[in-house]
Amino acid sequence: MNYQWYPGHMTKAKRMMEENIKLIDLIIEVVDARIPLASRNPDIDQLGRNKARLILLNKSDLADEKENEKWSRYFQEQGAFAVKINARTGAGVKNVLPVILESCKEKLERDRKRGIKNRPIRAMVVGIPNVGKSTFINAFAGKACTKTGNKPGVTKGKQWIRINKNVELLDTPGILWPKFEDQAIGAKLAMTGSIRDEILNLEELSLELLGYLHGSYEGILESRYGITESQDRLAMLEQIARNRNCIQRGNELDYAKAANILLEEFRNGKIGRITLERAEIQEYAEQKEE
Repeated sequence: MNYQWYPGHMTKAKRMMEENIKLIDLIIEVVDARIPLASRNPDIDQLGRNKARLILLNKSDLADEKENEKWSRYFQEQGAFAVKINARTGAGVKNVLPVILESCKEKLERDRKRGIKNRPIRAMVVGIPNVGKSTFINAFAGKACTKTGNKPGVTKGKQWIRINKNVELLDTPGILWPKFEDQAIGAKLAMTGSIRDEILNLEELSLELLGYLHGSYEGILESRYGITESQDRLAMLEQIARNRNCIQRGNELDYAKAANILLEEFRNGKIGRITLERAEIQEYAEQKEE
């Protein structure tokens, strides 16, 4: 399956970010804690050179807690600040403001020496579609100041949001990059819901997810679905279809329905707390490159 999605409004969103980057002191990047690298837009690194960086590991309640800790350390070693949050429930959001102030400590000190008082920190909030960017802003601001939705592409234009006298946020539409060089990145984005289901082959995607879960979280599928894991992926999907009564007319198995059940239950955490990317694997890959 070839994963591509780059609507015209995303080109416009990137241009808007390029125009506004000079106005801001800090980039707050919201990522999906289950796919901390795949849910980062590499364009942001280019756009945000010489800016303070804060990575918010959102949906951390759905991700493996051990991996959350490893990814927090990984980003800190990369020179960014990192905070684990669950924007939907508000968990961890109260920890963000102190980290914003800490990350811009040098900027605040420079302002003080120049006699500049009461100028708020201006932070740009960025993230690819459906990582929970607008939900975080609403939780952080304490009010529904942006539209939110559980589908990609809800935020259409920029908005300035005043949090308090110290911090202002610039909200931006979620943007994906024009081409996934690694199709595995596209698969991870599709699994977590950052690419619209309507353009995907969900049965094929579910088979990829089954393969990963069997290889990395042995026993989790057997526990949730009562299936035998020592069989191929298609046989596992077939068994899920039987056990969940996914039957069509003529007593045929409904693979599409079984695939939908698997993906939906992965996305909402019913299968368990799962991370699709491992920090130590990324660190090893970077060491090899060096």
